[in-house]
Amino acid sequence: MSWTLNGTYFETCSCELMCPCNFSFDHGATYDYCRVTLVFRVAQGEVEGTDVGGRTVAVIADTPKVMTDGNWRLGMFVDDGASDEQMEKLTAVFAGQKGGPMAGLAPLIGEVLGVERAPIEVVEEGLRHSVRIGDAVDFEVEDIVPFGIETGEPARLVGVFHPVGSELTAAEATRSQISAFGIEYEGKTGLSAPFSWAA
Repeated sequence: MSWTLNGTYFETCSCELMCPCNFSFDHGATYDYCRVTLVFRVAQGEVEGTDVGGRTVAVIADTPKVMTDGNWRLGMFVDDGASDEQMEKLTAVFAGQKGGPMAGLAPLIGEVLGVERAPIEVVEEGLRHSVRIGDAVDFEVEDIVPFGIETGEPARLVGVFHPVGSELTAAEATRSQISAFGIEYEGKTGLSAPFSWAA
């Protein structure tokens, strides 16, 4: 069976501006680890006949300095408006069990720390993207508009390997506090992008 997902994405991670891992997974993170929260807001989508439009998924990961070394620790939140069927299907997609971009990351995961339903509040206004997940996650990233760019267009990374796509917008955390699944960090950098997946 096939699936498609379309929506918006943003993240924050523990690296300084910009995260070396975003340029290549085999570059070491700023510190001896990379801790990241990936937020996927699904605008339209279906997984094997189940409508998942309007749902939000957040993935929190703790990886080694060099991501390709594997042994990632990973936890996942699905918004509490999801039905049991929607949660089951979305969890399988985002864990890489149903093919697609996340399947490429699945071999790097050493431990799944849990999957939880939680209230997820997402606000996207222009260059700003924020999420609150209960008391566990609260962050906002702002897309970076380079000095002298009068159009207001933010800086973009092009030609990178990332599960969301090869073109992403550079962002910086304006606030960030993450404490979930035993993973704690303050995010400093970020990315945002539309995403369109199919498998």
